[in-house]
Amino acid sequence: MSPGASRGRSGGPPPGGRGGGPPPGGRGAAGRGAGRSGRAGPGTGGTRSGAARSGVGRSGTGRGTDRGWRLVRAGTDAVPPSVRRFTRRARQNRVRAALPWTLSAGILVLVLAAAGIVYGTPLLGFRTLRVVGATLVTDDQVRQAARVTDGVPLARVDLDAVRTRVAELPPVARATVSRQWPNTLRVEVVERTPVAAVPQNRRFLVVDGSGVVFQTRADRPAGLPLARLGTPGPDDAATKGALTVLAALTPELRDRLTEVTVEGPARITVTLRGGRTVLWGDASRSDTKAQVATSLLARKGDTIDVRTPDVVTIR
Repeated sequence: MSPGASRGRSGGPPPGGRGGGPPPGGRGAAGRGAGRSGRAGPGTGGTRSGAARSGVGRSGTGRGTDRGWRLVRAGTDAVPPSVRRFTRRARQNRVRAALPWTLSAGILVLVLAAAGIVYGTPLLGFRTLRVVGATLVTDDQVRQAARVTDGVPLARVDLDAVRTRVAELPPVARATVSRQWPNTLRVEVVERTPVAAVPQNRRFLVVDGSGVVFQTRADRPAGLPLARLGTPGPDDAATKGALTVLAALTPELRDRLTEVTVEGPARITVTLRGGRTVLWGDASRSDTKAQVATSLLARKGDTIDVRTPDVVTIR
């Protein structure tokens, strides 16, 4: 055996020229394996030991946290902007949706409270009666006719009923009633206009243009002609005839008029100053009769007969 073979057998270097080294690729794998093993050995042990210690630490920490949690609010930066925008829009939508209901409820409460004050308490109750336009009636007469209790809520006063009661006063032709807050009723009256005085039993009954007797006086009213009637009234035929004649008189006749006498439906006589008499007949064609009588005032004669205005006589 040759020396070269002996060296080969005795563990000489393999072909490749590296004596005693690891086979190709073996050193790297083995070395890396050994390195990993060497590092992993203590590392693994350390990791396990550390894990054990960490587990103990976690267990201890967990027990400590269970004893007292603390709530920490995340900062604004922790919430994404899109989420913040969505939350803000949702809140705004809820507010907008609730706003009409809130306003309606508030208004309803205010209305109910105001209604309770106005209709249920004497805070805005009747205290004063103000009368406007009255000369023939007094404020006390209007108050008594109105019959409104002091302190009753002004909103509950029946204005139509008050108006009707005040209008029943004989001198009142019509009345208007209104509220003046907080405590006043305003009563505006339109009184009747006198057109004639009817002498009866040493007294004088004052009548208006519709024949209503609204005043009784002991003295003759100045500026009013006398109407000699039996029973004056709005439904009396004699009264209606006398009022028709009075309404048809011209200014010239009215200035000279002293009285109208109605003895029957067709027996109406108009007496002028100075004792002149106009025989009127009935109340028909009174406008024409008044015009004819006026045209004859300049003529002499104590009696002017216009009962038939187409055929007039004067004597």
